[in-house]
Amino acid sequence: MRLAVIGSTNGTDLVPIVDAINSGELLASVEVVISNNELSGILKKAGSYGIEGHFICHKNKKRDVFDLEMSQILESKKIDLILLIGFMRILSSGFVERWRGKIINVHPSLLPKYAGGMNNSVHESVLAAGDKESGCTIHLVTKDVDCGPILLQKSCPVYENDSVESLRERVQKLEGESFIEVINNWRSYE
Repeated sequence: MRLAVIGSTNGTDLVPIVDAINSGELLASVEVVISNNELSGILKKAGSYGIEGHFICHKNKKRDVFDLEMSQILESKKIDLILLIGFMRILSSGFVERWRGKIINVHPSLLPKYAGGMNNSVHESVLAAGDKESGCTIHLVTKDVDCGPILLQKSCPVYENDSVESLRERVQKLEGESFIEVINNWRSYE
């Protein structure tokens, strides 16, 4: 399976995915990493693994123009599945339609809880609400943010002494495991 990763941030989940590919646990290849953040950790990680990386600036561009630039790269690489890992932009409806059923996102909560939240704000919300459980959700991307069909959820306990950082670390470990499981079982989701 030919994978593409799109992200804006550190790209922590890229590490277990590449490790699983290198160990033979995951029969796939990451063909390209695309980011709208030139200084993102995900592009640095891609480079360290020898994965082709592309920076596409989104500033002063309409969303559909930016998304078309991504699509051109993805089509040239004959991508089977797109993984959104910390991508901090909303995709255009045209992009979502073009790649319908081939884009998955990881969300750092047990959706529908905290849908639309990003990064640390989700973990802050979990802690502020006094939730006893958190986790992650892998879902298909649709035009409605964080509302696509849920493919997999993994949960972990929330401890009384948790900080945003300690909870995020536990959830991120689940995210990598979840991506690997979903990719390995992708044919059953199609």
